[in-house]
Amino acid sequence: MARTPQSTPLLISLSVLAFLQTTYAGGIAIYWGQNGNEGTLTQTCNTGKYSYVNIAFLNKFGNGQTPEINLAGHCDSASNGCTSVSTDISNCQSQGVKVMLSIGGAIGSYSLSSSDDAQNVANYLWNNFLGGQSSSRPLGDAVLDGIDFVILLGSTQYWDNLARALSGFSQRGRKVYLTAAPQCPFPDKFMGTALNTGRFDNVWVQFYNNPPCQYTSGNTTNLLNSWNRWTSSINSRIFLGLPAASAAAGSGFIPPNVLTSQILPVIKTSPKYGGVMLWSKYYDDQSGYSSTIKSSV
Repeated sequence: MARTPQSTPLLISLSVLAFLQTTYAGGIAIYWGQNGNEGTLTQTCNTGKYSYVNIAFLNKFGNGQTPEINLAGHCDSASNGCTSVSTDISNCQSQGVKVMLSIGGAIGSYSLSSSDDAQNVANYLWNNFLGGQSSSRPLGDAVLDGIDFVILLGSTQYWDNLARALSGFSQRGRKVYLTAAPQCPFPDKFMGTALNTGRFDNVWVQFYNNPPCQYTSGNTTNLLNSWNRWTSSINSRIFLGLPAASAAAGSGFIPPNVLTSQILPVIKTSPKYGGVMLWSKYYDDQSGYSSTIKSSV
């Protein structure tokens, strides 16, 4: 009797090889709003390069303060001059771009004093930027896709309460996306507890201005070790947060050829890979960084 060819080991080998070569596609997130020379929000989205645009920053809120948004050089919210951004937001969303409001930042006055304070801030964000209603919405009637946490100052407490409260608004018919930009040392000093809630869709970790966990010339080890720590610890999609030009940060800039040849091929094998976040639109305009890396992200 003729024997049937035994192909099973070959099939297993091919399956293992295919698994080892699996990579995941991602997108590019960008911060817009902190330089009047970076073009309009509509122009930003019309480039077709970005999946997420974070409007930065609402940098005064909490602890009984009247919230303020600072879009340096673009418009003056104090005189109700930023409502025209509403049209830009709608234009971006019509192209499939998620538009987030970033709260916090490196300069400002913000903190949460209690769980009740966190709920009050959540209510304010819902009514003035998301799906709620207010007679004085700073960015007009457009409904933003969610809230981005960039917490670098103030209290380390109650950010988890804010995340839960905002996430709870998703039950009112439209998902409220939550994102965050922690520093790469793990766990993040301000956002560690909040990130453990599992409420964040995307986390764009800032792998710069932190030598122990960033790229240094010719050495990817610290960055990749930190990346693995984040992806193994946080139940969110993780983005590699980078400066879009060497002038955009004190340290941690990665030359595009190094990113595309040495780093992305490694981190894209993670199922939690989400893409690359760049600071910021102004610096990206100067360097063309996103255009250079887009096909590899």
